[in-house]
Amino acid sequence: MKILFIAALAIFLLYLIKKAYKNTKDIVINKVKINKEFLSGHSPKLNILQLSDLHLENISISPEELYEKLKEEPVDLIALTGDFLDRKRTIPKLIPYLEALNQLNAKHGIYAVLGNHDYVLRDNNLQTLIETLELYNCKVLQNENDTILVQGYPVNIIGIDDFSTKRSKLEASYKGIKPGTNLVLTHDPNVVLHMKKYHFDYLLAGHFHGGQICYPKAYHLVKMGKLARMNIIKGFHMQDGKPFYISEGLGQTGVNIRIGSRPEITLHELSLAVADKEALSAI
Repeated sequence: MKILFIAALAIFLLYLIKKAYKNTKDIVINKVKINKEFLSGHSPKLNILQLSDLHLENISISPEELYEKLKEEPVDLIALTGDFLDRKRTIPKLIPYLEALNQLNAKHGIYAVLGNHDYVLRDNNLQTLIETLELYNCKVLQNENDTILVQGYPVNIIGIDDFSTKRSKLEASYKGIKPGTNLVLTHDPNVVLHMKKYHFDYLLAGHFHGGQICYPKAYHLVKMGKLARMNIIKGFHMQDGKPFYISEGLGQTGVNIRIGSRPEITLHELSLAVADKEALSAI
């Protein structure tokens, strides 16, 4: 009887592992509309594709499959919110994904920030990662900002470096910011708890993988900061009256399984709150 019980338990565990691995291929495309109250006939929109936490050592979608899922979607800007990989030998694997993203022809380009796993790379290897991203038309923001014009209205793309590795420098990230819509890209969303004095209209982050293994809850995330302890680990939230979104990520870390979470591709439609155009023309 004991042997039969152990055999049955082993079969059940094998089934669960296979199902958890299958979940990594069950990719969800979430569509989010922000500032819907501004959807008058004159309010410009910015369509943002967000990909986070590719973790290319454990990713269950090919570059070709990613392109096929997105080729019919309107994409104005691509935001990559960190944790591409954590081994130097994986850097070449990033290239076909960047090529696929370039095929989407986002009119305002590709922007990226780095995550804690990216910073496992050191010195020349980290520089190679950054240079690879830049070679494929991806602007990497490390506590800095850039400005694009959307139908004549300025949007500040603010890249805040990784909070969990103590690289976030808010003052530097906002240096020289002019009036306009502030879109923040960062990896660890815990930084929002320190941004009361720093305005943003929308913030995109990742880091938590939606727990990745949530059974019955993602207790293992408690060490990952205050937001995780508040069970704010995925989706849309508000902080100090400002909206932010936490992606569940596209890849996995540690073990290549998911329980109670799904890999995520996110399409954000951000309606811009426009100021007086004459005032903006003086910028």
